[in-house]
Amino acid sequence: MLFNPPVLIACDHGGFHLKNHLIKKFPEVQWLDLGTYSEERVDYPDYATALCQKLKSKPGSCGVLVCRSGQGMAMRANKYSYIRAALVWSEESARLAREHNDANVLCLGTWEFKLAEKLLSLFLKTAFGGDRHADRVKKISAAAD
Repeated sequence: MLFNPPVLIACDHGGFHLKNHLIKKFPEVQWLDLGTYSEERVDYPDYATALCQKLKSKPGSCGVLVCRSGQGMAMRANKYSYIRAALVWSEESARLAREHNDANVLCLGTWEFKLAEKLLSLFLKTAFGGDRHADRVKKISAAAD
């Protein structure tokens, strides 16, 4: 794994089962589970915010956010200039999110658990390519307002 431990993980009620599945499936990962801890309805922006704020104090670490589509989590997480959250749906999108965009937060929907396992594994193993991508990543993090 290329990231510093722990790997932060959070979800809303829709992502509760996948979050728990990934934690159990990857016991070698040092997880920091930020909730939610049940299927009781919660607001996903609150959990994305908690993960992003915690990630700021853990340089070199990464996060995983899970909701039904993954999209809401990604939208909220990307409000932070130091977060590069990637909603991934294929092995290529997971690899490129790391290799080209230096993504530090993986956003997953709850479509298929086996696919989510592959995407997480690839995300954690893929290094940022640097070089020509470094200037582009700086532009991603720059304020657009």
